[in-house]
Amino acid sequence: MVVKIVELLSPARDMASLNSAIKNGADSVYIGVQGYNMRANVANFSTNELTEAVKTCHNADVKLYICTNTIVKETDLGDLRKLMPIIKSSGADAVIVSDLGALNIAIENKIPVHMSVQANISNSEALKTLQKLGVSRVILSRENTLKEIKEIAKNTNMEIEVFVHGSMCVAVSGRCFLSSYLYNRSANCGECLQPCRKEWKIVSEDGEELIITGANHPNQNETTEKTNTKPQKRDMKSDKTHILSPKDLCMLEYIPQLVDAGVTIFKIEGRAKPADYVATVTRVYREAINIYNKGMWNLEKQENIEKWEKDLTKVFNRGFDTGFFYKTPNETSSSNKATCVKKDIGMIVNYYQKVEAAEIRLWENLELGEEIIIQGNKTGSISMKVESMQVDGKTIKKISKGQNVAVHLKQKVRPNDTVYKRIIKDKNQ
Repeated sequence: MVVKIVELLSPARDMASLNSAIKNGADSVYIGVQGYNMRANVANFSTNELTEAVKTCHNADVKLYICTNTIVKETDLGDLRKLMPIIKSSGADAVIVSDLGALNIAIENKIPVHMSVQANISNSEALKTLQKLGVSRVILSRENTLKEIKEIAKNTNMEIEVFVHGSMCVAVSGRCFLSSYLYNRSANCGECLQPCRKEWKIVSEDGEELIITGANHPNQNETTEKTNTKPQKRDMKSDKTHILSPKDLCMLEYIPQLVDAGVTIFKIEGRAKPADYVATVTRVYREAINIYNKGMWNLEKQENIEKWEKDLTKVFNRGFDTGFFYKTPNETSSSNKATCVKKDIGMIVNYYQKVEAAEIRLWENLELGEEIIIQGNKTGSISMKVESMQVDGKTIKKISKGQNVAVHLKQKVRPNDTVYKRIIKDKNQ
């Protein structure tokens, strides 16, 4: 029997993502409840759906955590006091909070509490205080280095959780006022519109410009370029950069170092991401963790890392970096560097268990060898290459849109599941 060294925690914005996390090896899943989490702009679970979500996870021996980690104002306390008993009755395994008032209400309802990254916890004395208040787990600040995490872990017996993959924020542990200032949509209340992901140019009141050079900028050997002269006519596009948009975090190669530092929970960011993203990232980290758990890391890592990284680049990403674990991040990124896009091409009509075949109604052409994604609430997200197709019992190599086709598929899918085709993205896109 393999001893579980770390817990793999995956995000879910809906039932499709939740099932994707479960079916691809997550040990636990975290979700948001409408109105009380840091991803208010995406689909979240209603209070009526919590029991179903908990049951789905527990049937698979997976834990479920509920995010209630927004800023809690005085006017929010009444609703929060109504919400916590609902979470308790749902059977959820813990709540994730950042506010001390929310912590107190959760403890009153005898719900295990994890302290959110939003609380910006960066030292062991803070952990001692939180432990006295009843907190069982802390998600450490993203600004901690691996060396600092190791020192913190040495001085506590609490569970240490860190983000190991996904989007990074330019603000301290996500506490940002830019969206609030520009659009009156508070990031701290889960409503961030991510203006940081745009291209920006910094110009002072006296015309001095600060231009951050990057890989595509002609001044590659300088970090900044300043000028006190009046702006000249030039390509303004080249003067703009993603100065506020960091690359995504990816610690896949450093699993042994994270474990050695005392990290016990690996958290994947992405509650705004679709089911295929959750499925891919969870699967990759599950495979890597399993190899480490078996003591095969040094033997098998190198032959797998290239494959894993290729899989990760197929889904949404801004390029990859190691965040603050080893240094201060200084690389910026455009919105999405995924090598593939997915196109809606059809819908599942039926699944025939005995012959392991799915009937698909197509509104786009399909050929053997193409990669498809089948996605649905109970199905989660399944990616596969089309290796066998039939129409009226006859094997075919390609089929035109407007027809139904049978595709060999071992995993069960369901009527009305959406079918996508994964297409290599044009480099000019």
